[in-house]
Amino acid sequence: MGLSRRKFTREFKLAALRQWEAGASVAEVARTYEVSPNLLHRWQREFRDSPATAFPGMGQRQQAADRVAQLERKIGQQALEIDFLKGCLQRIEQHRQLQALSPKPLSTPRSKASGTER
Repeated sequence: MGLSRRKFTREFKLAALRQWEAGASVAEVARTYEVSPNLLHRWQREFRDSPATAFPGMGQRQQAADRVAQLERKIGQQALEIDFLKGCLQRIEQHRQLQALSPKPLSTPRSKASGTER
């Protein structure tokens, strides 16, 4: 059974960054909070780039992106189905128009090889 990913709150990340900024070493903060030093560096970079929007929620950004991608795939599939059905309707309408103009039905005649004639 696979392990689930840990999710950290905004407050948790900010507390770890505050401790690091207060003078603790990266290794010490990583041990205290039981996270990878690389993760601390990533958190610091995200916070430095945009402090107001850093750490939006516990995994919500990825879930939202996955949901958007799923819905875009569904829209694309439905668009293909709609185009296919429109083409079918056009062919049916053309067939009906030809039948209305022709005195005989446009269906294929029965084969005389069956041995029964009417």
